[in-house]
Amino acid sequence: MSRRRFLAGAAGAVATVSAAGAAKAQSTIEAIINSPRRGSWDDQFDAKSSRSVAKTATRYPISSADTIGFVERAVFDYQDIIARGGWPFVPATKKLRMGVSEPEVRLLRQRLIASGDLSANTGLSNAFDSYVDGAVKKFQARHGLPPDGILGNYSYQALNVSADVRLGQLETNLVRLRSMSGFLGDRYVMVNIPAAQIEAVENGRVVLRHTAIVGKIDRQTPILNSKIHEIILNPYWTSPRSIIEKDIVPLMRKDPTYLTRNSIRLFDGKGNEVAPETIDWHAEKAPDLMFRQDPGKGNAMSSTKINFHNPHAVYMHDTPQQGVFNQLMRFESSGCVRVQNVRDLNTWLLRDTPGWNRQAIEATIASGESTEILLSEPVPVYFTYFTAWASEDGVVQFRDDVYQRDGVEELALR
Repeated sequence: MSRRRFLAGAAGAVATVSAAGAAKAQSTIEAIINSPRRGSWDDQFDAKSSRSVAKTATRYPISSADTIGFVERAVFDYQDIIARGGWPFVPATKKLRMGVSEPEVRLLRQRLIASGDLSANTGLSNAFDSYVDGAVKKFQARHGLPPDGILGNYSYQALNVSADVRLGQLETNLVRLRSMSGFLGDRYVMVNIPAAQIEAVENGRVVLRHTAIVGKIDRQTPILNSKIHEIILNPYWTSPRSIIEKDIVPLMRKDPTYLTRNSIRLFDGKGNEVAPETIDWHAEKAPDLMFRQDPGKGNAMSSTKINFHNPHAVYMHDTPQQGVFNQLMRFESSGCVRVQNVRDLNTWLLRDTPGWNRQAIEATIASGESTEILLSEPVPVYFTYFTAWASEDGVVQFRDDVYQRDGVEELALR
């Protein structure tokens, strides 16, 4: 029995209740059958495709000789895409998702086929089937978007960046990659600012990846090279002057108890503690004092501060606000880098430092005592800026040009 006949039979059964009820049921069923937004009964649905989120991760680090080769290959691929006419513009008129049938889906299929996210063998129908769903999720993942398979504003914006612009983005980042083509270390940490991601690399392969929070557009995380030499567990937090002026003083004007509630104490140049109530918080200039927060769960760095020498006074650290790592736009700091699951990174960094295995790290954090640990062997750290790269399987990754360093307005954070 066909699905259409089954539904018609169901409507007939309802007719035994009342003629009016039957008419209403039949009308509802016909509306479902004839709806232009539903998927066709003969649409292609592949269970494996619909269940899987595209795997775009790789063990190759972003900055490596291998990646340079992968990006060079991607440049040739995108030159070929452009030679074949690029890809079509997909109007952001509807929030498309699996199961709908719309004329826009045909354009979406053409777009995804052109960039290699969807096989040409799946055809050009109007149906948003599981093949399109899998392709959209792959596209979203390699553009740093949540792979939910739903076409919303951010996905449309990424879809409609032209192939020419993407080629230029690859070429710009190829230059950046080549500038870091030397030996970076047997073990090193790399922060990629546009991706808000951290890689711990050992012997040329990524052993840990961490989601990060990096600097706001007006308080940018700097590009730098250094060596991690120290980890502080249960650190004191000393506020930078910029945060005192831009954040703390305005907060104190609104709430005079802010410092006390957050265990932030004031000290003068001689180390004497100064009571907050003795300060004129409405003065034109912020007080010339040290603002220091005691260790604890509410501390701005929570359990960990990772130190490396640099002229920008930035560092990596934990945070008590773990929910921020779930945000799509993770450009929220004042320049320092917050690290998700930082204790895993601590363990890796301290692996060769005697007496500091995971158990010792956890016990020290639990004690609440501020403890400075010097690494036996400093580990190189690189803060980098890559908005495009590629992997060994041909997957090309793109990210928004959050600090507008690629020189193309179309790529800037929107």
